[in-house]
Amino acid sequence: MAIDTLPESSIPVTRPFRLRLGFLTATPIIAVATICLVLIILMAICAPLLAPHDPLLLAPAQRLKPASAQFLLGTDAFGRDVLSRIIYGARISLVIGLGAAVCSIAIGLLIGLVSGFFRWVDAVMMRIMDGLMAIPAILLAIAVVSLSGASIWTVMIAITIPEIPRVARLVRSVVLTAREEPYVEAAISVGSSLPKIMWRHLMPNTIAPLIVQSTYVCASAILTEAILSFLGAGISPETPTWGNIMAEGRAYFQVKPSLIFWPGLLLSIAILSVNLIGDAARDALDPRMKQREGK
Repeated sequence: MAIDTLPESSIPVTRPFRLRLGFLTATPIIAVATICLVLIILMAICAPLLAPHDPLLLAPAQRLKPASAQFLLGTDAFGRDVLSRIIYGARISLVIGLGAAVCSIAIGLLIGLVSGFFRWVDAVMMRIMDGLMAIPAILLAIAVVSLSGASIWTVMIAITIPEIPRVARLVRSVVLTAREEPYVEAAISVGSSLPKIMWRHLMPNTIAPLIVQSTYVCASAILTEAILSFLGAGISPETPTWGNIMAEGRAYFQVKPSLIFWPGLLLSIAILSVNLIGDAARDALDPRMKQREGK
């Protein structure tokens, strides 16, 4: 039967992968990373229940107190409870990390799909993406925050913009390969609409790499937010974030190094856990890795 007479319903739809959550416990290191990340997420969700004090409450008489039964990690230079600020800081870091990952994946997916399918769009959009990638991400983020003012949404947008080109180029590379497959050519030949081709035949091929990429974007966003706050270009200083806590603790590092140690430790654990889970997801979704393990 000629390909131009095939009914549209007979054209196969790709099923590129089946992701099982078993990869989260594939090795002891990945299992520990999963547990750590889950605990940090639960800490952020249950912050009002776990925090012993108001993270914004000023108590000058209690400034720079050491760890005690009342203040388990002591207080900062304004008398605020360090433990409560660290617990609430997890909320900001995770919200910005997840928000930047979702926004960059959504926008980058759209740009990558269109650029990979239409060559004339690709010539324009990829040059724009190359221009954005030529600017260091942290400098671009500082410029955006400086122009529009510091807030959670502004910081999230500032972190998202440098990540969009990376996602777009990843999706574009997948689409350029997938559009040459026989089932895509068959869908085009029988007159399938463009949205249906992208939704049913092209986008499923991008899900696996995007899942992996989203973990790296999330980890990068958490780190970038901390860097911006540490440099004074992020969220307002009174807001409890891990970067703000470390920035305020710089002046008192010799007197009380724990002001930097504890938020820095949680920041490192969160980023390392997300990256390890991303590596495990990549291995679970990459058939070549499975073939090597079979050997």
